Amino acid sequence: MNVEGDVLLQVAALLKQFKLPTASEEMGRRLVEAGCPDALKVVAEVLREEEDDRMARRVDRLRRASRLPSSKTMATLELPRLGMSLSNKLRELARGGFADPAQNVLAFGLPGTGKTHAACAVGHALVAAGRSVFFTPTFKLVQELLVAKRDLTLPRMLRKLDRFDVLILDDIGYVRQSPEEVEVLFTLMAERYERRSLIITSNLVFSEWDRIFNNPMTTAAAIDRLVHHSVVLEFDVPSYRSQSPEEPASC
Repeated sequence: MNVEGDVLLQVAALLKQFKLPTASEEMGRRLVEAGCPDALKVVAEVLREEEDDRMARRVDRLRRASRLPSSKTMATLELPRLGMSLSNKLRELARGGFADPAQNVLAFGLPGTGKTHAACAVGHALVAAGRSVFFTPTFKLVQELLVAKRDLTLPRMLRKLDRFDVLILDDIGYVRQSPEEVEVLFTLMAERYERRSLIITSNLVFSEWDRIFNNPMTTAAAIDRLVHHSVVLEFDVPSYRSQSPEEPASC
């Protein structure tokens, strides 16, 4: 294909992307028929600038909606400290491929080992690529779900959360749930199963999750759904907060 044909395809594809089907079909052809190949190149340049600007605005909207802590990015994450295997897994997750098949990411480790920072860093990378992410402490979301259930708006809230490609539930191990809290948390997990991704950080390993759900059957059902399609991250490193004052700390 010659250069002119390549530019024609670019113009048509970009106009179609901008939901301008008639312009996509007609603009390039008419400019060529009018003997204006240079104009076609200018149109392509302007459309590419429009594409970049739209993407920048989309990323800005997604970042504001995500509620991700602004400082917890991949650039500020001390990857060498986490070891090669875990660092490579995080770099791969940052590419976002796990979100397409709705895989979950489960991060386990003691307090202060960097789980939250790593989860947020992956979230920031996904947002930069144009994916929708929402970060929340688990206890806070559970309380909001309870309020929605009380107000008979739980289905609406679940639909709202369903708009996010990836939902980051931070510190699920800190929450000892009442039966009502267990119900709404399990409902959320069941709603997203095989449809949308969860990133969950926990100080408790699976064998201790009875402390969260207070019911062996519910615990087993929750773990089964989460693990079925998942990537497990083990933060087997010293706590940032256990470092001496002379050592750099970032969590």
